[in-house]
Amino acid sequence: MTLSRVLLPFAALALLSGQVFAQAAAQPATTAKPASPVTAPAAKPASPAAQPTKMTAEAKAAKSKACSTEADKQGLHGKARKTFRSDCKRR
Repeated sequence: MTLSRVLLPFAALALLSGQVFAQAAAQPATTAKPASPVTAPAAKPASPAAQPTKMTAEAKAAKSKACSTEADKQGLHGKARKTFRSDCKRR
């Protein structure tokens, strides 16, 4: 009986560690380096109009306030309000 008390924990540890190593090997590497040191230059937009415009802090605040007011008019609360405001601010 003492032999089973000693071997059982080691057997369980061996099985668990094997699963951990198998899972770690199955996951892709997140910090892969490019294969070649030479990379192609990034493509530039054809015109300045194709570039996205950045909003100022004041414009963002005004847009958020307008979306909140619209959500109030519709009587939205909770998750529905959050979803509506998120969609509204993206327009």
